[in-house]
Amino acid sequence: MIKACFIFFLSGCAEIGGGYLIWQWLREGRSGWFGLIGGFVLFVYGIIATWQVFPNFGKVYAAYGGVFIVMSILWGWFIDKKAPDINELVGGLICLVGVSIIVSSRG
Repeated sequence: MIKACFIFFLSGCAEIGGGYLIWQWLREGRSGWFGLIGGFVLFVYGIIATWQVFPNFGKVYAAYGGVFIVMSILWGWFIDKKAPDINELVGGLICLVGVSIIVSSRG
C-alpha cells in the first residue's frame, strides 16, 4: 500500500503540476515554455499512472479522482497561497473516504 500511495502522490504532482503550468501559460500570460513543459509533464503523468499496483484502469482512475481533489486543495493552499475553506476541507475528507472504499473493494 505504501507503493500505491507514493505513486498516487507522484502522479498527482505531475497531473496537477502540468495542468498548473498550462494554466499559467494560457490564463496568466506566462511564456509558451510553461505550456510546453506542462504538456510534457502531463504526458509523464499518463505514464506514471500505469505503474499503479491495481489491475483495473477504472478503479485506479476513480481513486485518483479523489486523491487529486485533495491534492488540488493542498496545491492551492501551498502554491497559490489560497487557504481552503471549511467546505473544501470537508469535501476533501469525503473524497478520501470514497477513495478508501474504492481501493479496498475486491475486483
